[in-house]
Amino acid sequence: MIEIKNVSKVYPGKPPIHALKDINLTIDKGSIFGIIGFSGAGKSTLIRCLNRLEEPTEGTIHLNGLDLMSLNEKELRKTRRKIGMIFQHFNLLSAKTVFDNIAMPLYLEGKKKKDVQAKVKELIEFVGLTGKENVYPGHLSGGQKQRVGIARALVTDPDLLLCDEATSALDPETTKNVLELLRKVNKSYNLTIVLITHEMSVIRDLCDKVAVIDNGEIVEEGTVYEVFTNPQKTITRNFVNTVLQNEVPPSLSKTLSSGKYYRLVFLGDRAANPLLSEVSKKFDIHLNILYGSITELQDRPYGNLFVALDGSQEESSKAIQFILENGIEVKEVLPHGA
Repeated sequence: MIEIKNVSKVYPGKPPIHALKDINLTIDKGSIFGIIGFSGAGKSTLIRCLNRLEEPTEGTIHLNGLDLMSLNEKELRKTRRKIGMIFQHFNLLSAKTVFDNIAMPLYLEGKKKKDVQAKVKELIEFVGLTGKENVYPGHLSGGQKQRVGIARALVTDPDLLLCDEATSALDPETTKNVLELLRKVNKSYNLTIVLITHEMSVIRDLCDKVAVIDNGEIVEEGTVYEVFTNPQKTITRNFVNTVLQNEVPPSLSKTLSSGKYYRLVFLGDRAANPLLSEVSKKFDIHLNILYGSITELQDRPYGNLFVALDGSQEESSKAIQFILENGIEVKEVLPHGA
């Protein structure tokens, strides 16, 4: 488990730059925790504080009960062997083969040749690079390079894996494959993964929990399901809206000039219920679906519908009450320009 308490980072200058401001986070062992924010928000500084590549100005960081801030240089080097890291631009040695890039941390530790060979062979097979042992990075695709980076990060049997924008340089299909590999890493090794990204799709597809960082502060935190289905802050809603249409699409909003319009949110099993058909039969109203989608968040369905409701005030109110009683969230949508 990782406990981050009251961590701040100030870079000296005139004026000083407050990169992190009183960060408090708890990250469960074996979880995949995402930190999302725009460029300059402080997410890279925060993840580098977790292995003290950046020294916090204030606060404490505990990894499995060990106070990282109390370690001297020798103790810190030893602890860093248990903290793997993968990078956006791979950071591979171009003059070394796939095998030697992965083996490098073990060479530096002075491990026996036979032990190195056994461990590297295991990881090459695990990340799907069998047959690429003697290939140089210049002859690999971006996805293959990142697989080498992941294998290298795993070679010392870490307790924690830090991912610094690990998929930002990859195309969508390759990103999907790398995220599947990271999920496999998490399950196979029960490895805690902390990743930073500016892509909400990465958070949706991989993480258990997420924290949103803005201007050096954590502004929102929760499970992926909680944050996606009920974002509290404007910045979070903007991030969520890049992958889930939780707001009226601009093209649709311009057409809403009169009448009653609602956003219906279906959570969990309720997303599969034929509720709207029942509403249309039960009440004297016309219900028109304007826009909708159903997606999965952490293996749970999440439905989002924008509907127009035409009928008398009395019948409309009864219909809305019936929908609410069936556990569906209802929010009125104001017409464009209202």
